[in-house]
Amino acid sequence: MYLSFFGLNDKPFAITPDPRYLFMSERHGEGLAHLVYGVTESGGFIQLTGEVGTGKTTLVRTLLGQLPDEVDVALILNPQLNALEFLLAICEELGVTLPADTGSSKALVDALNRHLLAAHAGGRRTILLVDEAQNLAAEVLEQVRLLTNLETAKQKLLQIILIGQPELRDLLAQNRLRQLAQRVTGRYHLEPLSKDEALHYIEHRMKVAGALTDVFDAAAKRAVYRVSGGIPRIMNVVCDRALLGAYSRGTRQVTRAIVLRAAREVSGDTTSRTLKLALVAAAAVAAAVIGAGLWMSLDPSPGTGPADGRPVVSRPLALSTAPAEDGAGGTGPVQPAVPATAAAVSPALGELLLRDPPASDVESAMQTLLGLWGIDYDPAAGTGCAQAAAAGLRCLFQRGSLAVIRRLNRPAMLTLTDSAGDNHSPVLTAIDGDTVELVFGSTSLHVPERQLADLWFGQYVLLWRPPPGAAGAIRPGSRGENVRWLRQSLATLDGIDADDESPDYFDAGLERRLMAFQRRHRLQVDGLAGQQTLILINSLLADDGTPLLAAKQP
Repeated sequence: MYLSFFGLNDKPFAITPDPRYLFMSERHGEGLAHLVYGVTESGGFIQLTGEVGTGKTTLVRTLLGQLPDEVDVALILNPQLNALEFLLAICEELGVTLPADTGSSKALVDALNRHLLAAHAGGRRTILLVDEAQNLAAEVLEQVRLLTNLETAKQKLLQIILIGQPELRDLLAQNRLRQLAQRVTGRYHLEPLSKDEALHYIEHRMKVAGALTDVFDAAAKRAVYRVSGGIPRIMNVVCDRALLGAYSRGTRQVTRAIVLRAAREVSGDTTSRTLKLALVAAAAVAAAVIGAGLWMSLDPSPGTGPADGRPVVSRPLALSTAPAEDGAGGTGPVQPAVPATAAAVSPALGELLLRDPPASDVESAMQTLLGLWGIDYDPAAGTGCAQAAAAGLRCLFQRGSLAVIRRLNRPAMLTLTDSAGDNHSPVLTAIDGDTVELVFGSTSLHVPERQLADLWFGQYVLLWRPPPGAAGAIRPGSRGENVRWLRQSLATLDGIDADDESPDYFDAGLERRLMAFQRRHRLQVDGLAGQQTLILINSLLADDGTPLLAAKQP
């Protein structure tokens, strides 16, 4: 739509992994080097991890475009398979002549071994590359380990590269998978872009698309970095929406205000669309409070107000105290009357993080989050998620809205980004109406929900306890203890006496019941019990020892 308007050849910020647009930052260069090492060297496997949207799949596509002709690749993009399906997928990718009995793991491994020996004798190399490997079930990971036993007297016949989100590191750190972890010969974690890299990333993609001038001004680029945290995929989404916004306004320059508006639209924040109503309401509240002899300060900071979506009237923050009604429909605490000349009050959250930030590092946040589950965090015992896994919990790394977290009803570590581009990691411990409680180390703040709008762009981490049985999503056709748990849990939520001897097979009846549950709770209605569905079921059935954002409704 906007291509001819800006003189572009194609969309510069499409989220599909196009190697032409690969921005080779220092981190991406090192990541690609690790992948190339896995292709050119024999033995073990390579592990590449990174947050969602940091460019892992783009690196994979770049690698595939640079492979020599004598290399064969089995690329597994959907790892949510059982061990037999996984073997079959590898064989199909490599063109292995399948045995008569495709239901036998031994027959498939034997056929694969014959194929690999023949390829090795012909001077060819074979790579198994698994994307989204954090979703591999334990039985499949064991099968991966066994595949490394396919070898000659001098070298491995199959090179394996596992690519996944940070949970993959925690998964392989489990004691039961130590044999597999010991065979990993190279590990690399892909970090988000730095501020300078993010600015050059925007320029790079615009130039590749054919831009002859700087469409994004300097403040706009900095705003893109601030709202995205340097994650390329989020940068792409925000920049694409910002270009569309500039086009719709007939301007060929993308400004900071356009970027912030685009970010709010992408995150689903409706502040900009309701700003006039908010200002009217704020004026009414201010009039009522002043008329009652109370004081609320107008924020004099430059650059605030309608342009960046912040409220014009800000209430002081309450430290470790519950919010009180102010008599005008608000949830902020009421301050005693003071003379008009003494306008100094507690700053809004954004100003507080800039001027006097409390402890807000990831380590202190994980200590708080684990503490809510009764787990003592030990900095020397590995990552917080690894310690959670040792206690039978899992980390969910996700991006969403406050409404999603409210629905899941679990405390979560948020990633806030202040106007200077610095990140802060408080733990959201409670939601009460339009007020949220954020814990920064030993400091607890009660903050109006709207104050998160310019600081939080959806990143969160929460802990949850998976059902018994096999790990991973529970899907039609599955069988096992986790299926029985799902059947009994849904029956309990439907007010039906759960049968201890209920079937452990995921049949059509269970799928219909699950889809009805998902529809009722506004989840994706796919008949698949993934992480969000399982977490919500857990929250609805939670016992007294499970930390929740709000008490369960009867």
